[in-house]
Amino acid sequence: MDDYSNTCPLSQKQLLDDYFMDHRAQLLALAAFLDRFERSNLRNAETDFRIEAFKEALHLLVGPGPERARRVQLVMSDQNLDLLDVRDSQSAYGAPVHPAPAHPHDEQEGAQ
Repeated sequence: MDDYSNTCPLSQKQLLDDYFMDHRAQLLALAAFLDRFERSNLRNAETDFRIEAFKEALHLLVGPGPERARRVQLVMSDQNLDLLDVRDSQSAYGAPVHPAPAHPHDEQEGAQ
């Protein structure tokens, strides 16, 4: 592993002074998302691969060791390079292992 110590040109205090409020806001937005997820009236994704990847990434953030950004990106990235027979979505999933394609309204219609 490469040694990246002392490679940031800013001091820790400069980093806090310049970036703390931005990252505080991002952390609060993340906390609000997790609160909304937990309070959702239709609990149909508690073991969804995306929330599982999210939880794993959060553990990496607070854990020891260098290269947190790289490790989190790997957790939140699909490493599968196999081509699909049929395109299954217009957008990316943002985490490895994706479910069979479905419309988000399918769950709501079944509950009515």
